[in-house]
Amino acid sequence: MPDFRAFCVPGHREPAEIILSPEESHHLVNVNRARIGDTVVVFDGRGTEWISELTSDRKSGAVLKVRFQQKIKPLSYEVTLGQALPKGQSMDAIVRKATELGVARIVPLESERTQVHLDGERSDKKIEKWQTAALEAAKQCGNAFVPEIQTVQKATAFMESARGYDLKLIASLQPGAKSLKTILAAFHTAQGRAPKNVLWLVGPEGDFTAAEMNLSQSTGFEPITLGPLVLRCETAAVYAVSVLSYELQNPAASP
Repeated sequence: MPDFRAFCVPGHREPAEIILSPEESHHLVNVNRARIGDTVVVFDGRGTEWISELTSDRKSGAVLKVRFQQKIKPLSYEVTLGQALPKGQSMDAIVRKATELGVARIVPLESERTQVHLDGERSDKKIEKWQTAALEAAKQCGNAFVPEIQTVQKATAFMESARGYDLKLIASLQPGAKSLKTILAAFHTAQGRAPKNVLWLVGPEGDFTAAEMNLSQSTGFEPITLGPLVLRCETAAVYAVSVLSYELQNPAASP
């Protein structure tokens, strides 16, 4: 894979030339030190890439000559991460790691134990920041698909409205939570295939409350154990998406 990647949504589908935004130009030329003649992969975050050559290193708008276009095949499954907002900068790290793991979308949630509450302009700025973090992670790891960051929602309202998923999972510390392998095996037995569209909820510090867990189960979520130890929420999110992605990529590995 070429060393340089840049984000752009061209004005039409088959451009001969691409002009980057000032922000992308700065990142490509000043931060990554691309030089005229270097190969740059321009991607639109939706699976299209343009293999290009840098022909002008203008900081206000670097110019790239398109050599050829390619469509990247998406993953055979979609994972949506519903993440209760953690304290500090942890959400930034979760967004980056989830992007590296190929999630399709991330839904920030306010739960009963959430200590961070966002509304109005502050919420918009945070979502913009997380979208930027996702884009930066996509550049770094070569992901041609940038996950959608949805608006902040109440966890209970989201649980009640979440539809259209093959499986709805929730990380749980409560007794009786099942293993991911058990749930995937049961789905395969019932449906004759692996799930294609999975939602996984991960709680904040202190986990979801008992009332939220009860609501999740009444709305079709399966409580899943992440092992015997209590994980930090950012660790839980990465662990949950990682093991799910592995199982969906390797369905034969499930019993």
